[in-house]
Amino acid sequence: MDTSVFEQHESEIRGYCRAYPTVFASASNARQVAEDGTSYIDFFAGAGVLNFGHNNPRMKEALVEFIQADGVAHSLDTYTTTKRDFLSKFHEKVLAPRGMSHRMQFMGPTGSNAVEASLKLARRATGRREVVAFSHGFHGMTLGSLAATANDTFRQWAGVPLTDVVRLPFETAPGGATGLAEYRAALADPSSGHTPPAAFIVEVIQAEGGVNVASREWLHEVQDLARDVGALFIIDEIQVGNGRTGSYFSFDGMGLDPDIINLAKGLGGFGIPIAMNLNKPEIDDHWSPGVHTGTFRGPGLAFVAGSVGLDYADDEAFLGSVRAKGEQMRDTLEAIAAKHPDRAWQVRGRGMIQALDTGDGAFAKRVQQESFDRGLLIGPCGSGGRVIKLIPPLTIPEEDLSAGLDLFEQAVDAATRAD
Repeated sequence: MDTSVFEQHESEIRGYCRAYPTVFASASNARQVAEDGTSYIDFFAGAGVLNFGHNNPRMKEALVEFIQADGVAHSLDTYTTTKRDFLSKFHEKVLAPRGMSHRMQFMGPTGSNAVEASLKLARRATGRREVVAFSHGFHGMTLGSLAATANDTFRQWAGVPLTDVVRLPFETAPGGATGLAEYRAALADPSSGHTPPAAFIVEVIQAEGGVNVASREWLHEVQDLARDVGALFIIDEIQVGNGRTGSYFSFDGMGLDPDIINLAKGLGGFGIPIAMNLNKPEIDDHWSPGVHTGTFRGPGLAFVAGSVGLDYADDEAFLGSVRAKGEQMRDTLEAIAAKHPDRAWQVRGRGMIQALDTGDGAFAKRVQQESFDRGLLIGPCGSGGRVIKLIPPLTIPEEDLSAGLDLFEQAVDAATRAD
């Protein structure tokens, strides 16, 4: 294994490669194969990008056909047939069945770009500056989205003040049971020093924050408070949308009505970067041409692969399989936790984002190493990296899912013996 080129010429910022010290050469569905021939089961899926697996064959066929036909790969925001196809299909498969009239806005190709655009639009629409974000939330690494992100280490690396964000406790965090009521009372008190915000931005499931799951009741409390004070209600679906929870949106069935929805990661289907905000028309009307621009707003390849990905959006058999696989993952994690009752580990998640909170970042890192040594790719998250998150491709074959869960249990047992 020769990594010298990376070590000599690539920036010190590289991170995941240090947890996965090998050189990958190929990948298919839920498997990555290193150049030495070692096969790894992928329970990380590009941090939630590869919902439909590596090199999804249906997407590959559509992409090859598009390229051979000289399709428009880059178009800024000009009209193209591929964009029209994507817009039409997204409306047909996702918006219309839910009675949603949201407009689709494309910006730079990352989730952070989507958050930046939504915060800018919220401030334009309301004429206010502050945004409410929640403890343990992650919304991106560019300055506006980083201001809404809670992780202190990430925030310190900004090198400049990160302002105009009010931080409230997430439902599952200390103070989460009363935080919204206290903030509501403060906004009603003209001597509290608080003024109404432009928006509340929240994740239904805090993926990077430790797979913390909000309840329907609490999310309605957030939405109601936003409505009552004239603020926008923004849901960040970047990692848990696109079918990850067993429905297209993680908030499906909750009766929520967000003003803006942030989408990215799995939206491009094949791992091709694309981000999109869904804006209510009356909110979107606060934009005017060119007010928020960017070079990569017309990614033809992502439209093609993403259109194929939308075939899964209303496929109840597929979504049912996601829910069933999620239950299998959860059952395994609960059995692992039950084997070690003295550790007081917690299992959290929904659908095919499941996690084991070990309460110990050093231990979770050992589990990651033991997993890699056995041929399994996983990634810690949460405060101090103490939560082990499992997010395999939604298309993972049953035999790979079962094999990966067995490897994970072996890794946890090995790390426990060494503890």
